[in-house]
Amino acid sequence: MAAALRAGTMLGTGALAARPAQRLALRPLGPAPVGGRRVARVPQFEQPQLAPVVVKAAGDAAAGKELDPLETAVSKVVGAEKAPAVVTLGFIALWYALNVYFNLLNKSIFKYFPFPYTVSTVHVVVGTAYCALVYVLGLKSWSFGRAISKAEFGKIFGPATMHAVGHIAANISFAAVAISLTHTVKTLEPAFNVILSRLILGEATPLPVMLSLIPIMAGVGLASAGELSFNWTGFISAMLSNLTFGFRAVWGKAAMTKTLDSTAVYAYTTLISAIVCVPIALGMEGGLLQAGAAAAIQKVGEARFYGDLFMVGLLYHLYNQFAFNTLQRVSPVSHGVCNVVKRVVIIFSSVLFFNQTLTQQALVGTVIALAGTWLYTDMSSKHKTRKAEPGGGGKPAAA
Repeated sequence: MAAALRAGTMLGTGALAARPAQRLALRPLGPAPVGGRRVARVPQFEQPQLAPVVVKAAGDAAAGKELDPLETAVSKVVGAEKAPAVVTLGFIALWYALNVYFNLLNKSIFKYFPFPYTVSTVHVVVGTAYCALVYVLGLKSWSFGRAISKAEFGKIFGPATMHAVGHIAANISFAAVAISLTHTVKTLEPAFNVILSRLILGEATPLPVMLSLIPIMAGVGLASAGELSFNWTGFISAMLSNLTFGFRAVWGKAAMTKTLDSTAVYAYTTLISAIVCVPIALGMEGGLLQAGAAAAIQKVGEARFYGDLFMVGLLYHLYNQFAFNTLQRVSPVSHGVCNVVKRVVIIFSSVLFFNQTLTQQALVGTVIALAGTWLYTDMSSKHKTRKAEPGGGGKPAAA
């Protein structure tokens, strides 16, 4: 009997160690006689009450971040653990799809309406109208978010102006040469960012990062020399777009604010771009616009003409919006890689859609430039840029 008691006691002790969350509860019963001796009853255990479980986002559980409304809706289909990844992949897929559709439709418009200043203005005017409409409907988080101060407007104005000018320059290039060449030349944008960061911000770029720019420059040169549609208007305007987008990136660092999210910043950027683009378009193409529109309508019909312009403007705004939203969900390096893949998709989809003849030299140059862009992104993540010394040269320029 004593052996049995010892075994029972050891069993109870082992169960207690294995389940520390359980509460020990001695029943209020008197000792029972066993063989003329009184012994205590073996302790029994009550099952604990389960606390409510709060669903956390996958990968964010450690940080204590809960699912956002969109992720919560998606979690009902795929589960809470996979919801954040599914939403991010959805944003990337929409970004790519809208961007490809935009590029193909944009180039198609230029074939019967070669007015890049006007088309560029339509892009941002339609985007501004979209932002205003959703704001009036009460969906402020999808648009401007809130009113901004004069100081905030001043910070955004510089980068937004560069965005507008760079957008016009890119569309001049799209109208003049093949989409594949414009996007290949635009892989040089990191080189302009490096130079301007040094001249304006005083930031020193590590040598491995600078060396990674060599294959980009070599690839662009090779692709340009082998491109059948090459002309200097398309090449120079694409380079001008790189320069102005470089200024946008550098000045944009000073425009960042913790109280405005990416959607609001891009909405105000679109509004300012419309203010900048309208007078430029009227000055450059206003006198020819009526005759050009009439000729375009005669070719494709009034419904398609105005429908294409509205759709291309909406596509431009939405693909940029999804690009901004994706940047909020991934690291800058991952976003850079996504940009490289995006250019690959756009280049080869345009070649297939327009039945473009791509010479072997142009193809090799394009691949080298894209590979160089990936290498630049990888090197930038491994070798951080050195900031300017306090009190030294290279202060941020006023936008």
